[in-house]
Amino acid sequence: MTNTMEKKSEIIMKVRDVVCHFAGPRTSFFGERMIAHAVNGVSFDLYAGETLGLVGESGCGKSTLGQLILNLIEPTAGSVSYLGQDITTIDTKEWRRLRSEMQLVFQNPLGALNPRLTIGSQIREPLDIHHVGDEDKRDDKVLEMIAAVSLPPHLLDRYPHQLSGGQQQRVVIARALISGPKLVVCDESVSALDVSVQAQVVNLLVDLQKKLGLTYLFITHDLSIVRHISSRIAVMYLGRIVELADSEALLENPMHPYTKALISAVPVPDPRARASRTTITGEPPNPFNPPSGCAFHARCPQADSKCQSLIPVFLQIDEKHAVACHYA
Repeated sequence: MTNTMEKKSEIIMKVRDVVCHFAGPRTSFFGERMIAHAVNGVSFDLYAGETLGLVGESGCGKSTLGQLILNLIEPTAGSVSYLGQDITTIDTKEWRRLRSEMQLVFQNPLGALNPRLTIGSQIREPLDIHHVGDEDKRDDKVLEMIAAVSLPPHLLDRYPHQLSGGQQQRVVIARALISGPKLVVCDESVSALDVSVQAQVVNLLVDLQKKLGLTYLFITHDLSIVRHISSRIAVMYLGRIVELADSEALLENPMHPYTKALISAVPVPDPRARASRTTITGEPPNPFNPPSGCAFHARCPQADSKCQSLIPVFLQIDEKHAVACHYA
């Protein structure tokens, strides 16, 4: 596992105070619309060549944040800079040029593929859209890419429904990488696969990262997966990052109560370990009506009146560890 924090690599993306709110249903027929607080003031740096794992419960804003940094959703506030350029304010022509350098691997591979197009035409499509390379050499590039994801070339003439789930996900990865991106957002890209296939796809992503020098934002709810692929891990709860650290530091010494509960929930093949697990009760807060103070205080065993009234500041504990908790 590489430690990009120690290497002080180039910062490929800066996210600063990003906020994203969505309009929800009306409170009454003529009333105001409710506002969903999907992302609430998130800031972090993404280093070239690293894998930043983003974990948290369903509905915490992980996927929304992934789409925000790819400029697929316009933020309500804040900025997202790619190699020093704010991509939320650039014009359409410049954004089209940068678009091929940032790609997304979707959660549902079958839903991400066009059922009417062959696998070969779908992998080639980004080259045609972004005019990458000579037109007469693009089929050769497709063959190289299908080999890179360990699929046989005869699958290029087939349609998505004729492939297994693992093969479909490899096709989606090939399509995302064929235009030569620098940054890839993997949004729950292995959660729909069998455990054995998950391991194959994760190993494939690691190998491709080494070969192509890719940077990953790996979004998942499964810590058992993210610990094997990530150099750093960010923990998200109700639209905020509550802890960010190198993988080893976070897994060995979690400081936020929510992080401790997530790590404790990972299955281990030892029945004796169940007695020492940290558990949390209750349901996640409603994003349409977020609580005051720390969003986790209603489920936290350590919470007091300070947690109920004051939002904790995201503090850098040391060079490799930051946390937002009054009592970290």
